Amino acid sequence: MILTPDNEYAVVLDACVLVPMPLCDTLLRLAEEPALYRPLWSDPILEEVARVLRARLALTAEQVARRIGVMQKAFPEAIVGIPEGFTDGIHGIDAKDRHVVAAAVLARANAIVSLNQKHFPADHLDPYGILLQTPNSFLVHQFHLNPDLILEKLDAQAAARRMERRAVAESLRAVAPEFAELVRARL
Repeated sequence: MILTPDNEYAVVLDACVLVPMPLCDTLLRLAEEPALYRPLWSDPILEEVARVLRARLALTAEQVARRIGVMQKAFPEAIVGIPEGFTDGIHGIDAKDRHVVAAAVLARANAIVSLNQKHFPADHLDPYGILLQTPNSFLVHQFHLNPDLILEKLDAQAAARRMERRAVAESLRAVAPEFAELVRARL
């Protein structure tokens, strides 16, 4: 990705937003050229995605490897290395989630997109200058910044899945209801 003033907004995508395929697809399409933001993740985040895909969605090891491999190939610059012991300096965050904050700190991310609001208290992210956004708040914000481009990308997503934009919006309703409504209003 070529960084420009239009896509310097950097976001760590937590595992919980990378597992559901419709949400992951939408988030990553927004990061494709012309990019609305720069996606970031770490090996621990991808390992968590892999574990959940195998355990909860019963994907085979081959399916998991393919999905993660496609993500890594599309966004090779997204990986954030976390030095051993770095997470020990992250306080006020559950030990199982410190790696997410560590990736955000090390990559100088603007935000973390996660469904787990309680795991990332604002008062513990504020000192790092990191904002926690739900998928809904992130997508609504992106929509208001560039609605035509968002709709174009959703149309491409719909076409790739042989469906209509309405169906893509509906597939996101559970995790991004306000965003789905904004899209529905533009049909």
